[in-house]
Amino acid sequence: MHERISIDSIAFMRESLDTQAGYWRRLGASRVTLLGAHIQMAGVEATAAALQSAGCKLESVVHPFLPQQHLSANPASWQAPRDSLNAEIEAAAALGANSIYMVTGGHGGMDWEDAARVFTEAVAPCAANARAAGVHLLIENAPPAYADIHLAHSLRDTVHLAELAGLGVCIDLPGCWTEAGLRDTFKRAMPLTQLVQVSDYVYGDRCVPARAVPGDGDMPLKRLFEWLLDAGYKGAFDPELIGPRIDEEGGFAATQRAADYLDTLLRELGA
Repeated sequence: MHERISIDSIAFMRESLDTQAGYWRRLGASRVTLLGAHIQMAGVEATAAALQSAGCKLESVVHPFLPQQHLSANPASWQAPRDSLNAEIEAAAALGANSIYMVTGGHGGMDWEDAARVFTEAVAPCAANARAAGVHLLIENAPPAYADIHLAHSLRDTVHLAELAGLGVCIDLPGCWTEAGLRDTFKRAMPLTQLVQVSDYVYGDRCVPARAVPGDGDMPLKRLFEWLLDAGYKGAFDPELIGPRIDEEGGFAATQRAADYLDTLLRELGA
């Protein structure tokens, strides 16, 4: 498998860490992305042992800053999320992770600018801790259907929020591939970008999330990868596979096909 592919555990999130490590070995993975909840349940030592047994580096960790909550201007509401994220930063640093990517918390009743200001202030101590620990804190773009848990619903808004908060960016291609001026936005995002998430979309799918294995759908993935590489992207490509199509096929089988597709595409493009 191409060394720039990071296998995302969300495709088999209900499996034990030992089972996931077996999948990593079968896939020939060198990088993986884990849910923070998996690390918390297994513990840092057991997670490190699983990674070592499979010969994998921990690329990124998934962490919701405010799980299932809206942002609030009340500073008292920030302490528990800060404590949780700081614990995740400590674990990620101990495991040698490159990054943690997050959703911000929901809009609530605030306009975008006020919510962005609140998030920036709330996350600031954690951002400083992450920089000191050598872990990149990232925010991703997510569709408006996730307005109850996140602020940034286009890549342009994600980059703007990251600039305001002093954070990095995780580019979710299925969430931004239809945006105007995307090639230029990739260029603007590139100094901040540490992870790119990949799946496909089949025209007519209406479910959320409506994700397909790369190569099965209608997204112009080769063109998008060319733009990212031309913009100077040097990091990992993370097949984030979730939804009815993935459930029907099975997480491991879908991930195997995704990895094969991405391996071929990255080699074709000379990445």
